[in-house]
Amino acid sequence: MLAPVPRPPGSLAVRSSRALLAPRARLSMLALLLLCAAGLVLLYEPQRMLSSGWSQQTDGAGAVMLFGLAYGVCTAAFVPRPVLNLAAGALFGSAFGLTAAVAGTVLGAGISFTLGRFLGQDALRPMLRGRWLTAADGQLSRHGFRSMLAIRLFPGVPFAAANYCAAVSRMRYVPFLLATAIGTVPNTAAYVIAGAQAGSPGSPAFLFSAGFIVLSGLGAALVAWRKRHALRAPAPVTAPAPEEREPVGTAP
Repeated sequence: MLAPVPRPPGSLAVRSSRALLAPRARLSMLALLLLCAAGLVLLYEPQRMLSSGWSQQTDGAGAVMLFGLAYGVCTAAFVPRPVLNLAAGALFGSAFGLTAAVAGTVLGAGISFTLGRFLGQDALRPMLRGRWLTAADGQLSRHGFRSMLAIRLFPGVPFAAANYCAAVSRMRYVPFLLATAIGTVPNTAAYVIAGAQAGSPGSPAFLFSAGFIVLSGLGAALVAWRKRHALRAPAPVTAPAPEEREPVGTAP
């Protein structure tokens, strides 16, 4: 019986696997996944199903868990979080709605972070050029928890953009998820309470939540304007140290 002939190292299967695992191939796969997800959202509008077509036979803790899972998948597919937060409050009230919304937020952020880290980081990191990109990457890489917490507290940066920027940086999983869980609570709670009190728009709870949403948006715009102004300012030119200056009148 003849022994099987081993395939040479440069066989077609090896070259194909290397091509599929190449950074640009993985980045193309990520782009295709995101385009498909965005297309499905535009076609089927899952946010409407979650807000009005939720099954009445599912209630209690099971419904909260299912909604949280659906919330996470929808946020990873670019469904706007404010719509989902309002739906969570309208369906489950303030307490359970906030629980489902925060859990879904962390789940969706984890899905996006994982996709960006394994499919896009290797290809996108060499492209981090320019003052803004390098500054953002350095801030997220060195001060991951603090930077992400500030981003989550001020809703100026889109949720999906923050997830993928963090994934491309060198931020670790635990600080990213912990900052997301803590930082999204205030703004998420405001939308959930507004959804729970939508039937009585004159109530103090609804007015307080609406005012908080407006003030947080204005605060985010102010912070973004100040950061933009700081980045546009020219870098200060430092004079050389006295010992580094060449003496006057001396021959080289």
